[in-house]
Amino acid sequence: MLHKQSMKVMSVMFLAAFAGGAGAAGFQLLEQGSGLGNAFAGSAAKANDASTIYWNPAGMTQLPRLAASGGLSAVKTSFKFNDKGSQVGVLGAGGTAGADEGGDAGGWGFIPNAYASWALNKDVYLGLGIGAPFGLKTKYDDPWRGSAQSNEFDIKTFNLNPSIAFRVNDLVSLGAGLSWQRIEADYYRQVSVATLGLSRVTSHMNLSDDAWGWNVGALFTLSPSTRVGVSYRSAIQYHTDGKVTLRSDGSALGEGTVAALRAGGGASDVKADIKVPDTFIVSVHQRLSDRWDMLGDVSWTGWSTIKNVDIYRTSGLQNGVRAQRLDANFQNTYRVALGATYALSDALKLQFGVAYDQTPVKKASTRLTSLPDNDRTWLTIGTQWKPAKDQTLELGLAYLYVKNPKINKNETTVSPLTNRGTVTGEYDASVWILGAQYSLAF
Repeated sequence: MLHKQSMKVMSVMFLAAFAGGAGAAGFQLLEQGSGLGNAFAGSAAKANDASTIYWNPAGMTQLPRLAASGGLSAVKTSFKFNDKGSQVGVLGAGGTAGADEGGDAGGWGFIPNAYASWALNKDVYLGLGIGAPFGLKTKYDDPWRGSAQSNEFDIKTFNLNPSIAFRVNDLVSLGAGLSWQRIEADYYRQVSVATLGLSRVTSHMNLSDDAWGWNVGALFTLSPSTRVGVSYRSAIQYHTDGKVTLRSDGSALGEGTVAALRAGGGASDVKADIKVPDTFIVSVHQRLSDRWDMLGDVSWTGWSTIKNVDIYRTSGLQNGVRAQRLDANFQNTYRVALGATYALSDALKLQFGVAYDQTPVKKASTRLTSLPDNDRTWLTIGTQWKPAKDQTLELGLAYLYVKNPKINKNETTVSPLTNRGTVTGEYDASVWILGAQYSLAF
């Protein structure tokens, strides 16, 4: 019990410093260590610092006796909605038929990571990783035309990943790890209260849970210039619980409306099951010459674990009744990345990368206002500087072109009192990422 409480305290401290912004498709965060300048190509094969613990724990066998790495990525998302005839319901999104398009629902997110590995002997290595593999935040101007579907959505995760690696021989290394992962989600939307008054009432749903997963990997050193890595990170099943609370705009009518909604079961305890996806990666690192390295990556993510998220009430007059369904209908995806590194000198390298990242959202009718995602093309540059033999500083910059996401999300038939309208239009979307990673080896 004490051990579990200590992990929760650590996760709260970590999550307090983290504001979610999805860098990869869906709400996956690839910013887990070095490699941003190469679009994270070769992630499971390069094994050049302790962040290999996340990508492929077998890579620890390529590190010195002691190694540590830590970094921070700043993610700037932009999601600007352009209305194309949304139908906002009986009285609009919470009774505001003239509301605007919501401004920019994106914003800044900051994603930290930290890793350490050490050799027990020449063939066995232990490691510990801390990161945030999933996260997302969207926040619209309040009110906007889709306020009845979502005003704000925020997912944060914390992942603690102890790992072990074993060098079988000069050709093969194997690795494995456990993941203790915590998730926290906050969801705000405006309640449509046409029959109860004209005030604005906001519903806030918060859910959280912690669960266990695992990861494995293998690294094959085919020659001094060629490495191939494969890794698998398991899906993690959460059984979240939390509360739905209501608040008004402060008017007397608003307070009366809130009281009526609460009496009818609008506020209660809730629960929901969600399984975050598994990931499989195949990577290659190829040294072409004394100056050029090439890196390649193909990854698969099992997003089909998330179809419909059903949220049920667990207290009050509507105990056992479904409070909401998020119709996501996610599909499995692939990501392909190619990178190159050029050595200007022994101390300074330049990095380049490009990647194509599929979205799990395949239709306008299943695209959520809380996740206006689409396929992404990564264009990245970076630099790697060694101020001393045992130190490395890596800086990377990425621009993610997001094909304009179209949305036609119909939530008019949720229930007679909660008509959430149909949001129809498209988004101007993009993502910028700036990352820094500092590594030590002894």
